[in-house]
Amino acid sequence: MNHSIDVWRADWLTEQASICDIRYRVFVEEQRVPETLEWDGLDDRAIHVLGRIDGDPPCGTGRLLTSGQIGRMAVLPEARGRGLGGRLLTALLAAAETAGIERVFLHGQLRALDFYRRFGFEPVGAEFMEAGIRHRVMERRN
Repeated sequence: MNHSIDVWRADWLTEQASICDIRYRVFVEEQRVPETLEWDGLDDRAIHVLGRIDGDPPCGTGRLLTSGQIGRMAVLPEARGRGLGGRLLTALLAAAETAGIERVFLHGQLRALDFYRRFGFEPVGAEFMEAGIRHRVMERRN
């Protein structure tokens, strides 16, 4: 079944509640990331994207920092497997290119490395633990 997916650059001041709700549900509730790690004080300076499927409320988000780091990629469980994550990542890569960021990178959870590889990211360095979850740095050149 085809789904209508909408992804847009979110305004942190007006869409913060949706962004925080998605991240809280995925990272804090589902993955047990401590709240003190999730809310790092960088959101007001980041580029955020939100996405929804079939006109429903937002169910996915991600952000891009000025350093080129993509992060906080989160899609609610009921919306996974429909292509939203890829559309969010594509929007963040486009935002990085528009901003003139030549190297984008992220801390990819091991279970998501193949997803990021499909978008041209390559692992760099050894595995590490972050918020109790195994990760690897992945990078891509624009």
